[in-house]
Amino acid sequence: MPLSVQLKTPVTGEYTQPTGLWINNEWVEGVDKKTFEVINPATEEVLCSVSEATEKDVDIAVAAARKAFNGAWRTTTPHQRGKYMTKLADILEQNIDLLAAVESLDNGKSISMARGDVHAVIGCIRYYGGWADKIEGKTIDVDHESFHYTRPEPIGVCGQIIPWNFPLLMLSWKIGPALATGNTVVLKSAEQTPLSALVFANFVKEAGFPPGVLNIISGFGRVAGAAISAHMDVDKVAFTGSTPVGRAIMKAAASSNLKKVTLELGGKSPNIVFDDADIEQAISWVNFGIYFNHGQCCCAGSRVYVQEGIYDKFIAAFKKRAEQNSVGDPFDENTFQGPQVSKLQYDRIMGYIEAGKKEGATIETGGERHGDKGYFIKPTIFTNVTADMKIMREEIFGPVVAVAKFKTEEEVIHLGNDSSYGLAAAVHTKNINTALRVSNELRAGTVWVNCYNLINFQVAFGGYKESGIGRELGEAALANYTQNKSVSIRLGGALF
Repeated sequence: MPLSVQLKTPVTGEYTQPTGLWINNEWVEGVDKKTFEVINPATEEVLCSVSEATEKDVDIAVAAARKAFNGAWRTTTPHQRGKYMTKLADILEQNIDLLAAVESLDNGKSISMARGDVHAVIGCIRYYGGWADKIEGKTIDVDHESFHYTRPEPIGVCGQIIPWNFPLLMLSWKIGPALATGNTVVLKSAEQTPLSALVFANFVKEAGFPPGVLNIISGFGRVAGAAISAHMDVDKVAFTGSTPVGRAIMKAAASSNLKKVTLELGGKSPNIVFDDADIEQAISWVNFGIYFNHGQCCCAGSRVYVQEGIYDKFIAAFKKRAEQNSVGDPFDENTFQGPQVSKLQYDRIMGYIEAGKKEGATIETGGERHGDKGYFIKPTIFTNVTADMKIMREEIFGPVVAVAKFKTEEEVIHLGNDSSYGLAAAVHTKNINTALRVSNELRAGTVWVNCYNLINFQVAFGGYKESGIGRELGEAALANYTQNKSVSIRLGGALF
């Protein structure tokens, strides 16, 4: 098959879309010559077909990464690693419009949000480029006759499996700390959204990275993802996605070579609004907290708890605000919410909406398809929701929110923590004491106060409980990709 096709977006016009596997700084066809179709979620039309990686292709990519780790990348100085990364960021900056347009085309997110994602990608890679020559150990004074120091070393070949909701952003979160600390990477994009990662790969060689340092493949989780997770020559695997798949990856890692694992998994995050909150600001952030990225966000504020004193006023205003969200063509600059990523995801979300109805919750707005083409769902608000309902307990991963009433601070802390997840939470109040008390009691990796979904690449992000293991972003992510070696040197004479 050809290793590229010509596609078109309203932003870029015609552009060249790579369709092969990026291994060892070259475009190659899969060993078994398998391909799969990529669907435009806004039109339900086939965009193109791309190479499907199988276990054989994973073997080849891992071998290339191992050769680079043992060879050219091991002798590359930390300063030079940083220069490669910052040069890559510079090249990405020159191609913002292309990357954002491909992201919108493939994923369905609005072009304005896609541009925001690409800016964050550039910032993340540049940030970790700055860390590359600052990975430091320390000396430990034990006694006068010995010298002890620690040395952080790269783990080796890292398998990275990213999701479809933020294809480029999750790619940058994964490769940034891995490359900065001296590892090599085999990254698998999500089968629903492979296109932007393949465009990204075009810039790796241009930035000067040696062959094999960063390999990017397209394929299915049950084949290529499983092969990475169980591979005996992969030293570490990082995954962002659902909790059930995270469990399977941990099992595969344990059953193979006990490779290190970091997981950023699901969420059912509580968004708490107290009586004294600035209600207009709270509604704006609650709206953004659930409907941002079409609700396809692991930390989405999908459980909203409103104190009884403002509950009725809040619901009326929130309903009005949700109905103002512009749903439609991702390439319309005014669009806020595009389509869900696939028919499978669309059907899954609609199934949850039907479950909410059957269990007796009230739909205040939405709950149905938007338009007659594409995987669009109207922003949906459920009220009269109880703690045991499916829509309150399970991650929907769509533009659907469940709202409940609470009386006291103690009650809402209990409700907020009543979940197997613990990725994020938010508190809306004008009282700093309330904000601090509740934030400290919520079992979540991130707590926002009077805001939502403000994620910065300088600040660690990750979950409690079944929302994952380890932290991404910030200095904390570097620990995921290094292992400490202790060196002890005897300075004195014989001990005995």
